Amino acid sequence: MQAVHSHEPPVRYAAIRDWPEDERPREKLIAHGAASLSDAELLAILINIGTARRSAVDVARGLLREYGTVKRLAALSVADLKQSRHKGIGAAKAVTIVAACELARRIAAKSADSEAAIRTPEDIHHRYGPRLRDLQQEQFMVVALSSANKVIRDRVITTGLLNASLTHPREVFREAILEQAAGIILLHNHPSGNPEPSREDIAVTKQIVEAGRIIGIAVHDHIIIAGDTFTSMMERGLM
Repeated sequence: MQAVHSHEPPVRYAAIRDWPEDERPREKLIAHGAASLSDAELLAILINIGTARRSAVDVARGLLREYGTVKRLAALSVADLKQSRHKGIGAAKAVTIVAACELARRIAAKSADSEAAIRTPEDIHHRYGPRLRDLQQEQFMVVALSSANKVIRDRVITTGLLNASLTHPREVFREAILEQAAGIILLHNHPSGNPEPSREDIAVTKQIVEAGRIIGIAVHDHIIIAGDTFTSMMERGLM
């Protein structure tokens, strides 16, 4: 078995193509596997090309120094990355990084048994927490459930502050009606890290619950995810 080397490569003031072959991120990944690369090396592969004076690894190191951790970096938007004080990140590179981070979130979210029924608020948090907990903007999602409480489909309805003008019941129930769902669960994140429902959260929820009663689709819960914590509005008696 080949040894795995996950330490940072030395700082080299040269283009990556001029580095020793066994220190280049792509070649290192091919030879030893992705786990052998440092965070900066993995990020450098996404960045692909550096600047006239800085390699892709240098640009990656600069981003990680600026934001501190990969987790914080993963929460950034395309606009955030383009505004970084470190040169070398344009629109194309920012889009690539954001897309890769979103795929990672979705993989983490779907690592739970996709066939398992949703029985408790903890089930929803386990499944969707990794996808929403690190985002810097609020996302409001609807999860459509079958009569056996299995997830049929989920959809992001709005991005930004949750309010009644942006969450019309028509949009909330559209997918549920098309999928012939028996019920839905509402879900959104609080980037502040405070899981307490706001007055607007409560008002929007009550509006949607009432619409669900009229069309015959039950709203089982509204889960607010804030970092590693969450609040169930059903458990709190706010629905």
